Amino acid sequence: MIKTIIFDFGDVFINLDKTATKTELSKLGLFPLTKELESINNLYEIGKITTVEFINHYQKLLPDAFEKQIIDAWNAILKDFPKHRLEFIQKLATEKEYKLILLSNTNELHIDWIKENISFYYDFKSCFDTFYLSHEINLRKPNLDIFQFVLDNHRIKPSETIFIDDTLVNTNAAKQLGIHIWNNNPKTDDITKLFAIKSDLF
Repeated sequence: MIKTIIFDFGDVFINLDKTATKTELSKLGLFPLTKELESINNLYEIGKITTVEFINHYQKLLPDAFEKQIIDAWNAILKDFPKHRLEFIQKLATEKEYKLILLSNTNELHIDWIKENISFYYDFKSCFDTFYLSHEINLRKPNLDIFQFVLDNHRIKPSETIFIDDTLVNTNAAKQLGIHIWNNNPKTDDITKLFAIKSDLF
């Protein structure tokens, strides 16, 4: 019996265009994305470098680009947040049948954009018992330690927990610890269908 639901954020609640940032950076002259830059991105995502340091790295590679252009390119991945998904999580929060946890690989620039552009962000955040962002806890998916961190922090059993994420490597990692998973497809699935699609667990 499921007692805890752990949700990803991007392409579960807020829609993403995962190719948009690379596309916009290439327009500024940055192509392709190097292993070094991927490492910088990951460090930023776990809060190991500041936003200023992160932007500085990109400005060295794109000396003709303005800071705002780099930030806009970085945030291009973020799209709309359909209201019916907010209503879904609000209903769950009101019913109080499950512990609700958000677990997201999210950096400071992205969450700042969301706060500014998604009018109901704080209403959404308030639905969760705990709201974990990678840059705040210095851990990221798909590393196993982030899932163990959540299990230990909340003293929850993997067998009584489900984790929903659109990225297969992330759900595969959680599965290794015995957590039930739903690797949702953002093109065909919607979080509001959780109980219908995973009816065997609820």
